[in-house]
Amino acid sequence: MSEPLVIVGCGGHGREIYGVVQAINQASGDPWKVLGFVDDSPSEVNLGRLERLGAPFLGDVGQLAGMNDDVRYVIGIGDPRVRAKVAAKIGPSRRAVAPLIHPDATVGLGNDFAEGVVLFAGARVTTNVTLGRHVHLNQNATVGHDSALSDFVQVNPLAAVSGDCRLGERVLIGTTAAVLQGLSVGAGATVGAGACVVRPVPSDTIVKGVPAR
Repeated sequence: MSEPLVIVGCGGHGREIYGVVQAINQASGDPWKVLGFVDDSPSEVNLGRLERLGAPFLGDVGQLAGMNDDVRYVIGIGDPRVRAKVAAKIGPSRRAVAPLIHPDATVGLGNDFAEGVVLFAGARVTTNVTLGRHVHLNQNATVGHDSALSDFVQVNPLAAVSGDCRLGERVLIGTTAAVLQGLSVGAGATVGAGACVVRPVPSDTIVKGVPAR
């Protein structure tokens, strides 16, 4: 029997997650039934795009509170800071979805994934990796052995997190960026697109370039 699921956020990231769910359903016999999307401030453009997908818009995020206890949710918002705020608004009474792993993602042995994790097509996770709550690994992102990514981390397409790295809460790793072996990125930090991190990054900072500064 399919489990009911609501996607929070009807922007591009949320609609991409809808595609992840559809791919999982096709590969695994429909484990999820998407009831629709919720969003506190959807644009008319995004509502039109939802309509073209044939996906219902259910109203604001508060609609979750009135749903049955068995309804799960996934946060389809790319900005890790906003994702954290939305999770706090929803609160602990509503369970997030178990990890959503696209059938074209690769997952090795001995990993530990928390609720709300999403692995997009082509994402690669090797071994002994810890992913915290609501961590998203976008298309073709990779995470190496023994790394730990805290809650709400976002790794954008084609970015590479090497082995034994530590990423704090709400870290954003930009498209095609790289974090070299054994380094840390502090909570709330942003690594710009194409950057190469060669030394630890302090919390709440933005670094960019090669090497990242």
